[in-house]
Amino acid sequence: MTDQLPSTPSRKVPVQFGARLVSGALSGAMVGVNGGTLLGGLVAGIIGAVIGTLGGAAMRSRLATAFGRDLPAALIEDVIAIIGAISVVGMLR
Repeated sequence: MTDQLPSTPSRKVPVQFGARLVSGALSGAMVGVNGGTLLGGLVAGIIGAVIGTLGGAAMRSRLATAFGRDLPAALIEDVIAIIGAISVVGMLR
């Protein structure tokens, strides 16, 4: 929700992007360890972080342009992220 505030820096600035990469790598590694492939999970987590960061920013920008404001685009992005996370975790069971 904080990314909906005007004072929040872009997710593509180095500090934000780097934090997303580290978070993706750690999350992927933990999932990978559970599946017996630490390195594969780590790499998949990094790839997911890159796709999520850049793809999410592009999608939100297009939606905000279509709606004429950012809030509906931000809320749609949040719903998609939550559904995606639930789906991924559900597949791991």
